[in-house]
Amino acid sequence: MFLFLTVLQAIVAAMLVGVILMQKSEGGGLGVGGSPSGMMSARGAADLLTRTTSILAVLFVALSITLAVLAAAEGKVETIDQSLQRDTAPVSAPADDVPLVGDDPLAAAAAAAAEEEAPATGSDGSIPLDQ
Repeated sequence: MFLFLTVLQAIVAAMLVGVILMQKSEGGGLGVGGSPSGMMSARGAADLLTRTTSILAVLFVALSITLAVLAAAEGKVETIDQSLQRDTAPVSAPADDVPLVGDDPLAAAAAAAAEEEAPATGSDGSIPLDQ
């Protein structure tokens, strides 16, 4: 039921967008020529599109409220689980030989990586140009 109403909501939304985009910005409707008294005259098209827009808008709002009520009713939990799972083992840090810098293992790993990647220096402390 929920899925059906969601698909119907999407179809109504697409139709509403289409009908709104077909209207002229001044409210003139499609602006299609024809006999002045016919259904597809400028006035008749404007009335038809205005009526269709209002019907689709009411249907869209009604479907939105219905879907919100259904979603709230389906997501309601009857009882609250107040138990905690205490039988799981605590997560331990990997057994590396990385010394801690303060209490931060990531800073120690970064310092160790920086030492490994340090550029080779000459006897006077200068960095060779070929690197």
